[in-house]
Amino acid sequence: MQELISAIATAAGAGGVAIVRMSGKDALAVAKKMFSRRGEFAPNHMYAGEIDAGAFRDHGMCVYFRAPKSFTGEDVVEFHCHGGTEIARGILKRTLELGARLAERGEFTKRAYLNGKLSLSAAEGVGEMIAASSEAQVRAGYLLYHETLTTLGTALQKKLTHCLAEVDADLDYPEEDLNASSRAEIAATLAGVEAELARLLSQYAAGRKIKAGVSVALVGEPNAGKSSLFNALLGYDRAIVSPVAGTTRDVVEGTLEIGGVNFRLTDTAGLRESEDAIEQEGVRRAREAIRGADVIVWLKEDGEAPEFPAGTPVITVGAKSDLSRRKDCDVVLSSHTGEGLAALKELLYERGFGRENDGAFLLSERHYRAAREALEAVTAAKRSAEEGLAPELYAEDIRRAWEALGTLSGETASEAIVTEIFEKFCVGK
Repeated sequence: MQELISAIATAAGAGGVAIVRMSGKDALAVAKKMFSRRGEFAPNHMYAGEIDAGAFRDHGMCVYFRAPKSFTGEDVVEFHCHGGTEIARGILKRTLELGARLAERGEFTKRAYLNGKLSLSAAEGVGEMIAASSEAQVRAGYLLYHETLTTLGTALQKKLTHCLAEVDADLDYPEEDLNASSRAEIAATLAGVEAELARLLSQYAAGRKIKAGVSVALVGEPNAGKSSLFNALLGYDRAIVSPVAGTTRDVVEGTLEIGGVNFRLTDTAGLRESEDAIEQEGVRRAREAIRGADVIVWLKEDGEAPEFPAGTPVITVGAKSDLSRRKDCDVVLSSHTGEGLAALKELLYERGFGRENDGAFLLSERHYRAAREALEAVTAAKRSAEEGLAPELYAEDIRRAWEALGTLSGETASEAIVTEIFEKFCVGK
């Protein structure tokens, strides 16, 4: 894995600075041919000088990171040049002429993983931070990058390894047999691992919301003030507001950030019976939005309460407080004056996301499947141990759980999984 690779590490287009990165055993040799510095390059020092791209020169900087103390674990050189498409392309082209090859998607981070500089889930954390569309996703990605998930998975693997050691001792010395206290210890350890995995899996819903956003449906009767509230929450006029009931015929969407989490607001058509075919379709779409919502904001009127999906949090709102409307609600507000909007945002965060979920880090379907498989195997092993079955009957379940947890760090991940993960990265990272 010492083949020299090179790529532009910054986004395409005009900018103040662009970075061309190389990694591999000949990185320093190429840098010496392209950069004007006289003498040796001290690692971790930034030098100012001329970058020779062959067809032109640029005044910039160069820094050298000596293996293994670099991001990839290999010799790494970065050229920091003026921003602009052609400058960076010209410098990249020159590195390729001098022996480097163009890096593949995510190849720098993949080399860091293969060289033991970070775990597989930490590498995924890098990708989550780069792709983040909210502060919450950045925070969750940072936890992954700093090995939070890997550390937990490794700790649970150690507990399972202890259980396997007890079982293997029994298989190696069957005449001694596992005594009652050893069996009880194994069962208790497995119960502890089971509880940790259940807690981890419970964070997946929050992780999904961090990535996709919390879906919020604003519902109520026609002319209840849904569109006015929608615009007030967004801070600009997105939906048409009219005193004419039934103005909203289709769902209108917008995004609001609360506490670093994205909330996807949907302004729906007023819920009522109608002979108008277009309005009927709007009501159908409104009910569809209600079914798919993570939290429902119901602008309460005097009519009969709609039927909402069981388990979906509902925030009741008394809108138009400036006109002395209903008060028997979770929050009373005025979209016109702004009264109560801050309180509604607090409730949206608490009921739609949850303050206890601020540290959620189970972000991907891959992580969920691994934890789910580990939990199922541990539960089966614990049940067998508690029933007093022969250790060899549940040892395989313990090993299956250990293998599943190993895929989080990458220890037992297949080559196909590794390839799929890094193909999602951009070139240059």
